[in-house]
Amino acid sequence: MIICIVGPTGVGKTKMSVALAKKYNAIIINCDATQVYKELNIGSAKATPEEREGIPHYLLDCKEINEDYTVYDYQIDSRKIIEENRNRNIIIVGGTGLYLKAALYDYRFEKEDKANDYKELKNEDIYKLCVKKNPNLNIHPNNRRRLIRLLNKQSVEQVEPKPIYKHIIIGLTTSRDNLYNIVNERVDKMVEEGLIDEARNFYDKKIYTKPLLNAIGYKELYKYFSGDITLEEAIDTIKKNSRHYAKRQYTFFNNQLDVNWFEVNYNDFGKTIKEVEEFIKENYDAKS
Repeated sequence: MIICIVGPTGVGKTKMSVALAKKYNAIIINCDATQVYKELNIGSAKATPEEREGIPHYLLDCKEINEDYTVYDYQIDSRKIIEENRNRNIIIVGGTGLYLKAALYDYRFEKEDKANDYKELKNEDIYKLCVKKNPNLNIHPNNRRRLIRLLNKQSVEQVEPKPIYKHIIIGLTTSRDNLYNIVNERVDKMVEEGLIDEARNFYDKKIYTKPLLNAIGYKELYKYFSGDITLEEAIDTIKKNSRHYAKRQYTFFNNQLDVNWFEVNYNDFGKTIKEVEEFIKENYDAKS
């Protein structure tokens, strides 16, 4: 069986996924676009080796920071793992809804045209072309490789919004006020654990790749390092962007996926785990 654990940032998905993996002797497939990258540990809230409790994790901490890893790549990799583990129970966990849908639903991605390398154009000219294609562009003007990739990228075609694998989706949720408190405290903890040093290491190496320029926690600190904002402003912006991201996650999950929501009991997380297990037992012929 395939059990998917979704929800907004910081809600408790990792803890739930490990508990269910132990219950059903399952492997875990990461479904977070930032956590696939090596070295992005604190800012992505990546599960530590201790938190993984010996459970096999896939597509976690597996890509170099300069690799351009797309949802198309994730679709190929995740389906390969699913096919290779058809005799196992599988837990897919993460907050990137599009990745989950690409893995489990009938999406088709056209190949990119790699013929045009735009050698004749300067970075500035390539950047202007990209802005014309996407006015809301969020790519650094000097990230030539990613800009060219955008220009060569073709559209995504959804054939039918039907699942190709039988699965059940468990969503973890809490009140808005509680979630915002969790997010704010989580950011403070990340800073205490060394988020600034982690991001500074990449900035000093002049690494301007997609995960660093797009991921919350890194992009804000890059602005601080470049002198555009103060450290206090950067941290406040990380909190604000994290809260906004949580809202977008809810919107996607509610509109794009068939989610079975569970209110998390943070005073006794074991009760929430038990509720989820009972729901799975009633609604899915689980192998234990």
